[in-house]
Amino acid sequence: MRTIMALSGGMDSTSLLLHLLTQNCKITCISFNYGQKHVIEIEKAKANIRYLNELNFQIEHIIIDITDCMNSLYSALTDSEVDVPEGHYEEEQMKKTVVPNRNAIFSSILYAHALSIATKDVIDVQIALGVHSGDHAIYPDCRPDFYEAIHHAFSIGNWESEKVSLFLPYLEENKTTILQDALHSCQVLNLDFDQIMRHTHTSYNPDASGRSSGRSGADVERILAFHEINRKDPIDYVSSWDDVLEYALHKQKEQEM
Repeated sequence: MRTIMALSGGMDSTSLLLHLLTQNCKITCISFNYGQKHVIEIEKAKANIRYLNELNFQIEHIIIDITDCMNSLYSALTDSEVDVPEGHYEEEQMKKTVVPNRNAIFSSILYAHALSIATKDVIDVQIALGVHSGDHAIYPDCRPDFYEAIHHAFSIGNWESEKVSLFLPYLEENKTTILQDALHSCQVLNLDFDQIMRHTHTSYNPDASGRSSGRSGADVERILAFHEINRKDPIDYVSSWDDVLEYALHKQKEQEM
């Protein structure tokens, strides 16, 4: 299946890429530089694409710079004057990490690319996204009704839109089941799971060397997922694995109280 997908360089989209490779899809990955503080995620995405291409997986990778249209938006992820909040993903302050209309902007660009290929080559094209249920509480633009509505809008706003579909396999999944899917995909593809995950980035507030803080909501969610599948996260954290895991478990306990 001809596929256009958003590849942030994070754990979810990388797992989705692996999933698509098991289905023998012809894949174009699009990464967006939108002025995010954790832009190192794009370097991680490039590293994984190089690794996979060296193993004869043919994946096209396009990086699109949209900083000029995003740098005026208010968000802890893009505004240098707003600190990235720490804690559990579902805490109220995590709403500061919302980037206004981000997924609508991304989806519009992805749809334009998909429809262009579908029209030019007269084929069906799917748009694949790694959005999941863990995002639903904080990010309205990761919810099923958002994607139903925006796909409908794109469909009625374009000719030949019947050639383009959405593929959202993780929409009702969580970080743990996404990691389990990545493990399974690596087994099918005969890939090193730790090597792949080492070249992913999730933290919203890495240090100057690109090491994950272990304290942003995205970090906590990722750490807990690795803990759930009884594996140590292979990426570099500012603190030891034991320290970041202890922090994540503490925040989880606080959230459950």
